[in-house]
Order: sequence, then C-alpha cells, then structure tokens
Amino acid sequence: MFLKLSIVALLSLACLANPNARLQPTPAEKRLEEAGGFFQGDMRFPPGRNGITNTNQRWTNKIVYYDISSSFTEPEKNYIIGAINAIQAASCVRFERRTNQKNYVYVTRENSGCWSYVGMIGGRQDLNLQSNGCVYHGTAVHEFLHALGFQHQQSASSRDNYVSIQWGNIQSGMEYNFDKYSSSQVTDFGYGYDYESIMHYDQYAFSKNGGRTITTHNAAYQNIIGNRNDLSHLDIQKLRAMYNC
Repeated sequence: MFLKLSIVALLSLACLANPNARLQPTPAEKRLEEAGGFFQGDMRFPPGRNGITNTNQRWTNKIVYYDISSSFTEPEKNYIIGAINAIQAASCVRFERRTNQKNYVYVTRENSGCWSYVGMIGGRQDLNLQSNGCVYHGTAVHEFLHALGFQHQQSASSRDNYVSIQWGNIQSGMEYNFDKYSSSQVTDFGYGYDYESIMHYDQYAFSKNGGRTITTHNAAYQNIIGNRNDLSHLDIQKLRAMYNC
C-alpha cells in the first residue's frame, strides 16, 4: 500500500509541476489502441508464440534493454521514462538503455496508433506510441506491460464470470478482438480477475454504434474498466509473480 501511495504521490507532484500534464488519454484518444489493426488492437505476435505462460517470452535476468526514437520531443520522452520508472518502482524488473544488446525494445513514434509485441520475441521489437494520442503515462505503462508479457485482462479464460461481451455492438470484423485465451496460455498467477487493471479494455472498445461492448457483472466497476491511470494493485502483484520478484 505504501508503495502504491508513493507512486501516486510522485505522479501527483509531476502534475503539479506541469498543470497541463495528463496521465491518461481522452476516450477518443483511447481508440488509437484499436487503430493499429493488430490482434486486439494493440498487440503483435511472432509466429508460434503463446501467451504469458510461455516463460521463453520473459526478459532474461529481468532486464529490459530499450532505446527511444530521437523523433520524440523531450516532454514526450519524459512521459515514456516516467512509465518505465513506475514499472521499476513496483517490481524487480529493470530497464536499461541499450548499447549493443541483441534483444531490446525500440520505442517508435509512427502514426499507426499505440501497440507493442507481447513478451520478449528476440532481436529488436518495436513499441509504438503515436505522438498525437498515445504519449501518456497510462498508455505507455499499458504498452510496456505488453512488452513484458501481459495480455489484455478481458481475454482471461475466466472473464465470462466477470463481464459480458455485447457482440451486437462490436464493429463488423472486429469480433476476434474479444477472443478468450485458455488457461494454458494465460494465467492470473492466482490473483484473479481485475476490473481495475491497466490492461483491461474500456467499456466502448471497438463499438460500432456508441453502445457498450463490455458490461461488468458488478455494476460498481462499469465505469472503472479501461483504467489508463497507473498500475492497479493486482497488476503489481501479477508483474511481481511473473518475474519472481
């Protein structure tokens, strides 16, 4: 709890220093996670890879080497570094700037939305944060968690116990984005379903008509899902479990 409060306090200080700073995108900007045309909007997979249960996709020695495109502005780079620091503060995972390492994340600024490969795939792997709409603390944390090996929360095998998918409101041809993974592919490490996860879709994801595509069985969480503020308590616990912190 102290750790979580410390992270929130640091972010609050950052906002006080820059009153125009925002930790998460607007609802319209969240649609950029859907704009990449990849699986579930913002995830890319190399052939033959499974989900987060595949330990071969974990970063070796809990170190993620990374580099950031020089096309980002300094304030944008600060958001990216802030997301990295939040993950480091919450776990034993460490990020180090790449020198000549073979496996690394390269943060790009292309106009193709917000997206990442899932887990360590080998060699250079891009993580894209489009300048207009993706360079926010919460969005960057979300994409870096993909790079660490996390899938979307609503893809969990147990999801039907917690949410209902409103198939009639989903854009035609986009239904596959709401597929579930089997328990052999994705695990919650014993911590259960998390409505507050930064990895959860929001309630209007891929909507064709402005109607909800996800409804929560617990109504108190209907407007909570889709959090892009910061890591939830269970996000932190699952990240620590994944990397044996």
